[in-house]
Amino acid sequence: MDSSQPPFVQPQPASEIQASMKLLLQQIWGYSDFRFPQGEIIQTLLTGQDALIILPTGGGKSICFQLPALMQSGLTLIVSPLVALMENQVQDLKRRRLPAALLHSEMPNADRKKVLWALETQQLRLLYLSPETLLSASVWQRLCAPNLKINGLMVDEAHCLAQWGETFRPAYYRLGAVRPALLQHKPPGTRIAIAAFTATADPITQQTIQRVLRLDAPNLFRLSPYRSNLSLNVQSVSTPRGRRQRLFQFIQAQGQQPGLVYVRTRSDSEALAAQLQQQGYRTAAYHAGLGAIGSAKLPWIASSKTCASGANRRQIEHDWLSGKLQFVVCTNAFGMGIDKPDLRWIVHYHAPLLLSEYVQEIGRAGRDGKQAIALTLASNWLDPDDKKRWDFFQRQARSQIQSAQQLAQKIPTEGSVADVSKQFKEGAIALSLLHSSGNLTWSDPFHYKINVTRNTKNNATLNSAQPMRTYLTTKGCRWQFLLSAFGFEAEAKAFHCGQCDSCQKR
Repeated sequence: MDSSQPPFVQPQPASEIQASMKLLLQQIWGYSDFRFPQGEIIQTLLTGQDALIILPTGGGKSICFQLPALMQSGLTLIVSPLVALMENQVQDLKRRRLPAALLHSEMPNADRKKVLWALETQQLRLLYLSPETLLSASVWQRLCAPNLKINGLMVDEAHCLAQWGETFRPAYYRLGAVRPALLQHKPPGTRIAIAAFTATADPITQQTIQRVLRLDAPNLFRLSPYRSNLSLNVQSVSTPRGRRQRLFQFIQAQGQQPGLVYVRTRSDSEALAAQLQQQGYRTAAYHAGLGAIGSAKLPWIASSKTCASGANRRQIEHDWLSGKLQFVVCTNAFGMGIDKPDLRWIVHYHAPLLLSEYVQEIGRAGRDGKQAIALTLASNWLDPDDKKRWDFFQRQARSQIQSAQQLAQKIPTEGSVADVSKQFKEGAIALSLLHSSGNLTWSDPFHYKINVTRNTKNNATLNSAQPMRTYLTTKGCRWQFLLSAFGFEAEAKAFHCGQCDSCQKR
């Protein structure tokens, strides 16, 4: 290991552990003390206990699992949903000369081999990877090595497990079988802590996370999402033209302050960004399918050579963070793990489908504690395109569930995920839905057993969009609605923020 790296603090007696935590915090990150409840979370993970952590966006979640990983010998696994999120965190760690790496499917083969070699030779303290990569044969084989010490499995952005695990990324629903399977290959007495981190989880999502990950009497750390400096506003629009005009008026009123505009589709991001560029705004479209873009479309990029989609996304992120772009017109692919403290405004050009997604995205504004505004443009179904978007979501979810229910009757009562996936196109999704409804257990992350009943009735996905629709039409305080929806009923009682559009109308 490079001698220029900061010294790592080895496990110490309980009387010294807090001082060691603060020392490492100051050496690596330059902070003099922890924000509540960072210190308590780190102590929990150092003792090998499970935890469920719900902290507002910008609450310093990453330090909570990075610091204990550096205080121990061995490896900590961080499961993350997006390549961009992993890249941002690992780049930051490498800049600090810390032994961290990531694995994902887009990596060049040579880079992947280097990381696998570093894993084999125990050169890493933190390894970032997606649930699918974690359960790939080449990675799993190395993780099962008896001499490889694994301290913990950290699930970052854990709300994605509940949102995506059933029908989009079924590998999430197999994560609960990872710990017992790994422990079979490790020395007796080995402990592997599991912690789930998220900014938004209502009570039902919390239960889903605990059940799927098989958390063992987890310590719960939960802070209110309320931000007194963030004003929430919903404005009614009736036509696509009216929506555009309202957006242009709002952006013009913000002057040169940095912001974000969220849309729901890739085509919307590109069309709207082009219109705003014609108005003279420094902006760009950003989405997960971003293709090669040259300087003709992005005039602030010096090179005229095209680059890979990942490089384009990183370039846009850099230009926005550095101020070359005032704002980005983006899908929900933008934002996780990207920190811009002086972000003053966020517009949801289209309302998101899920309330948790909304709270995640508005939470990126005003992290410096200064005033910020979050505006949502909603038509109350006067704009037919809005109704089409919501209806499409419902039809798609219903179709996936019905397809999986039919397929579940054909799947063998026990077997392997690989065999079922080969035989049936949506086999992995069907297994995930069976697990969600309580009719399937995982023998290990790769093998399952189905109960005889095979009852796959589960309407959680179909009802998940309703809270967002209710939020858009509520006449009460918007922060009060959000506090109640996310389980802070006592705080929500008689609460009025005094600055959202509903409170202002009073």
